Amino acid sequence: MVENDFIFNSLSLSADYLKVQSGLFFYLGSYNISNWIQVSVFSQFLPSFFQMGSSDRLFSRQRTVHEILGGGFVADVILWRRKNLTVGILLVTLAVWLVFERSGYTLLSLVSSVFLLLIAILFSWAKSAAILNRPAPPLPELHLSEEMVNEVATFIRLRVNTLLSVSQDIALGKDSRLFFKVAAYLWLISFVGGLTDFLTLGYTSLVVILTVPALYESFEDHIDKYVILAYKNLHQLYVKLNKEYVSRVQKWILEKKKLS
Repeated sequence: MVENDFIFNSLSLSADYLKVQSGLFFYLGSYNISNWIQVSVFSQFLPSFFQMGSSDRLFSRQRTVHEILGGGFVADVILWRRKNLTVGILLVTLAVWLVFERSGYTLLSLVSSVFLLLIAILFSWAKSAAILNRPAPPLPELHLSEEMVNEVATFIRLRVNTLLSVSQDIALGKDSRLFFKVAAYLWLISFVGGLTDFLTLGYTSLVVILTVPALYESFEDHIDKYVILAYKNLHQLYVKLNKEYVSRVQKWILEKKKLS
């Protein structure tokens, strides 16, 4: 999740620097919307933070990867600063994935079997302890305080209200940019979900989170160099396509709009 948030914030920052100089117009007649929405086409732009400056870093960032990931315990685990813990997490998740995928267990059946075994052991222990005058199993007091419940309820309420507010803005067309972002992410999730199951997707995502940032930190000089070079080539392609095709389409749409 940390990595996904970093990529999302970076892409959002990139979009803020785009210098829009031409666009396509689409009329949403099927939705009974009378206004025209201008969809920007990349033209004549090269954000300064992507240029090969003195830092030669993507987005002209000054912070290290460790600092971007929070600089705490989670960042240490992701970047293999705590190798034993990172390897342990990978091995445990691999074992869990193998249990579910190869043994035929489902999450519900596995949890039920574990709890059944646990309560059977505790029940037998307690009964034998009473017969043999031994101490009972050392169980902690299982109790939820009212303060803890209120904190969890407040946290959930705030997050749900935020989600509902954003959903309302999208449904009412108040934030077109956010609508396209959410639509793109939902389509991506739907596409990936159709290729694999949830458990495999979760394990694969964890492996990516625990490997990609560490590899990038080890080879960031080479990666930044080639990514910036590829971005410059794409920029040249965008400019060429815009001059040859987009301007023609834009003129055709404007002429059609005048005739109508």
